[in-house]
Amino acid sequence: MRKTNHATFRRGLALLCALVLTVGALFTGCGPSNDVTSGVGSTDFPVTVNEVTISGKPEGVAVLSANLADVVLALNYEAVLKARTADCTQSDLDVLPVVDAQDYGAMSAAGATLAFVDELPDEDAVSAASSAGVTLLAIEPATSREDLERLYSQVGAALQGGVTGYEKGQKTARNVFITIDDIQRVIPDSDIPKVACYLTDAAGHGVTGDQFHARLFESAGLTNAATDCTNGDFPLANLRLADPAYIFCPTGVKAQLEQTEGYKDLTAVVEGRVYEMDPTWMTCQGRGLIQAVSFMAGTVFPELLEDTGDGTGTSSDSSSSASSLPEGAPTGELKIGDEGDEVWALQNRLQELGYLFVQPTGLFAEGTEQSVKDFQLLNGMVVTGVADEATLALLFSDEAVPRTSA
Repeated sequence: MRKTNHATFRRGLALLCALVLTVGALFTGCGPSNDVTSGVGSTDFPVTVNEVTISGKPEGVAVLSANLADVVLALNYEAVLKARTADCTQSDLDVLPVVDAQDYGAMSAAGATLAFVDELPDEDAVSAASSAGVTLLAIEPATSREDLERLYSQVGAALQGGVTGYEKGQKTARNVFITIDDIQRVIPDSDIPKVACYLTDAAGHGVTGDQFHARLFESAGLTNAATDCTNGDFPLANLRLADPAYIFCPTGVKAQLEQTEGYKDLTAVVEGRVYEMDPTWMTCQGRGLIQAVSFMAGTVFPELLEDTGDGTGTSSDSSSSASSLPEGAPTGELKIGDEGDEVWALQNRLQELGYLFVQPTGLFAEGTEQSVKDFQLLNGMVVTGVADEATLALLFSDEAVPRTSA
């Protein structure tokens, strides 16, 4: 009798274990697959990003956000893009067809199966996109320096997988701030604050202290005049009280400031210290972050861009510089739009020294131009973004200063 009870108990225990395993498997199957919300995934695909599961590497992507377009470019994943909305004005995307943000049929016709948005539209729009064969994925902008890794990792995971793309996103986001930190380290010490601001128009708006891009002022060695303002509202009364020594603004706004009452008599306007920038630099969170910091720092601290007089500036003898280049190094001049083996060599050397945060492609695009600017800035050269013979001579020499990794 006792043996029978033991046998019955063992069979019951086995059935109970099988039931637990089955129920566990059912619940696992119903949950999100390979979710990267809290960290790197266990495999590339399928991957779940913000409750959207992507079964495999997307055949094509439509980008409906200028910010996300900038991040894709920083990740060097633009080859997968098939369409864009009109606000994605980055020059590298000029070849893509422009679609309306609600024209999912046009996105599908262009080859997109996935579309990036900053926030999801209503349920009807999500359903319409799905009917057209397009999955909408919302990825919010970063709210802090630390949150930038989340943004990049989510974009990377959606495009290249929960391991490969996620880790590439982490690395790229970190590299962006490594470069920004390096720029900050070479800014001269000063006991007098350099007060500046970024105005988006001549109607009381700018980059305020609660916004992500406000952090860039400190990195450029500046004090943001709108630190105490919020939500992008920078009233004229506050601006006149701060009276910043330097004003940065989008292309086309300088003329507005010079003609608008209350703005035209600001010190920076009267003394000619208003500087126009590509608007994406202070609105998007891709490689424009580096461009914004280097532009502002180089403008306010022109000594960073002066020829050092040691043969590394643009006034050096280009013929002697070229003759000192090692075999296989590029010669002549390389600039944006160039393509070929010499650009490959340039990119590989920039990557070796820690300046290139995209993959070498052989095409001199905006990412390579910014890497050249970073090298020139941190090596005491005039910052042009053009790899002239003087730049190449220093870049391929033992005296080239690498970008620090901490």
